[in-house]
Amino acid sequence: MTTRFAEAYGFERSAVTLDNWRTAPFSRFSFGHVEEIVPSAPIVATAQHPEGMTVQSDLLGQALSEGLAGQPNVGAYLDYAHTDAFVLMKAGKIVAEHYAAHAGIDQRHIVFSISKSLTALVIATLEADGLIDPKAPVTDLLPEAAGSAYGDCTIRDVLDMRVSLAFDEAYLNTDGAYARYRRATLWNPADRSQPNETLLAFLTTLKKDAHPHGGAHFYASPNSDLLGILIERATGERYADVLSVRLWKPLGAKNHASVTVDAEGTARAAGGILVTARDLARVGEMLRSGGTVDGKRVIPEAWLTDMLTAGDHQAWVEGKSNFFPNGRYRSQWYQSGEPDGAFCAIGIHGQWLYVDPTTETTIVKLSSQPNPLDDELKHDNFAFFRALSAWTA
Repeated sequence: MTTRFAEAYGFERSAVTLDNWRTAPFSRFSFGHVEEIVPSAPIVATAQHPEGMTVQSDLLGQALSEGLAGQPNVGAYLDYAHTDAFVLMKAGKIVAEHYAAHAGIDQRHIVFSISKSLTALVIATLEADGLIDPKAPVTDLLPEAAGSAYGDCTIRDVLDMRVSLAFDEAYLNTDGAYARYRRATLWNPADRSQPNETLLAFLTTLKKDAHPHGGAHFYASPNSDLLGILIERATGERYADVLSVRLWKPLGAKNHASVTVDAEGTARAAGGILVTARDLARVGEMLRSGGTVDGKRVIPEAWLTDMLTAGDHQAWVEGKSNFFPNGRYRSQWYQSGEPDGAFCAIGIHGQWLYVDPTTETTIVKLSSQPNPLDDELKHDNFAFFRALSAWTA
């Protein structure tokens, strides 16, 4: 007998496991229900306020110039790009949104590396209160990092992904350091032939590469997990609770969020956060509004200005990225380097928070893209967002 679940997803719930939750087609369910698969901690909003009805718009039927990626209109593009949830805001107002049949307006969705960008916003508030100094050595807060790659770098090196680190960000790796990393975060099943590791224990085994810190941009997710641990050391509080008090509640989030944790309860600050599309859009709007919500400051103005202007373009070029030819990276956020000043947070499998301050546009796209990277689709998405930014509501 076919269950209602199987009718909705095309497979039974029992088919989704720790082995396959990040692969298609199972990701259509698991990306919205990670808490059923990986241990997680709540990130509490002030109160849970269901969003209600979605905003209806004729935008989904609007033609795309020259048929972007061969798609005739916005709705077709969203389907082509494996979109689960989509929100478009103009000047602080939601003007269009779309949810796949298996998603919903109040459904949390994993945002993968957008988690890094949210983590850095928490650090912004801690710096303002004198609890974290980005110029300080990592070992000031985490002495056990001595002897690892992090033993002689600064927190700023970590924030800007300029740590000299002998590590390969190989998402499909099954038998090397990245596989160890995934097991330590409880994102992959344990390997009985290997010792169990916690996230912190894994991080302190990472070694420095041959070059000094502070050089070329080198993207490595362990850096951002380290930032989560530094937040806990600086505050004496759990990461999820700090994010709740310093970002989620001041933001006015309508739904609780969550973050995956390891066996010790250490948060996966680099990629484990789940939020609703609308609440993520609120983050973008807060930043577009100068770090404020309803006139109340959430993110220090100086930090935001630095984040948007101080990234080192030469470090970005030397990092040999194939994206944003004029770009920069600062405090876990991407700057496009385009004249419109667009900036964004990006996660694998097609997660985006895109802000264009010139056109007062904020876009969220949460996805279950089968390929974790898919560079061609990444470039298509950027062109799509630029086209939407030019659209007049």
